[in-house]
Amino acid sequence: MNFLRNHWYDIGTPLIVIILAWLGTTHATLTNYELLMWLSLVTLLCHQLEEYRLPGTFPGMLNRVMFKSETPDRYPLNTGSALAVNVAVGWTAYLLAALMGEHAVWLGLATIMVSLGNIVAHTFVFNIKGKTWYNAGLATSWLLFAPCVFLFFRIVIGQNLASPTDYVAGIALGVVFNVFGIFKLIRWMENKDSPYRFARRNLLPADRAAYD
Repeated sequence: MNFLRNHWYDIGTPLIVIILAWLGTTHATLTNYELLMWLSLVTLLCHQLEEYRLPGTFPGMLNRVMFKSETPDRYPLNTGSALAVNVAVGWTAYLLAALMGEHAVWLGLATIMVSLGNIVAHTFVFNIKGKTWYNAGLATSWLLFAPCVFLFFRIVIGQNLASPTDYVAGIALGVVFNVFGIFKLIRWMENKDSPYRFARRNLLPADRAAYD
């Protein structure tokens, strides 16, 4: 379990390669919507790599900048809650949206709401709070999430794939994911004495000296 807590985002790297290789051989049999949902899953995995591996300073930034934590290596976000938010909630939702395709456009919309939420958070909230121009996750938010959000609505609206119920359910579930599947889940799992600590490299440079 410790391996998963510390390396779940690294496991996402071969998954990116596998999914892209599979899409390279099967894309002709997929609808535009199905293809987009699989690519949306890839964008999530890439985004998580930026946040937790390269440069990987998202945990330290979130804890220090957003929550003014004195122990940014483990509070309120720790490796256990990061695993729950990103894998149990994130991977599951995006994978199901890809597998179900047009049969669950509402679920696809909910995941797109999560992508949109990341764009807003990384572009405005984190940069304004941290008085920075870049934070780990910003690049993939605009290079990958933003095109997917745009193409989602272009495809869904252009092909009339969603009913009013899909829009209502998708937006509502998207809010649930963003609030309860991310923010609230982090707070529910917070523990100032958590043994599930992030590595020194996951902290902001200014905080690393205290953990040498």
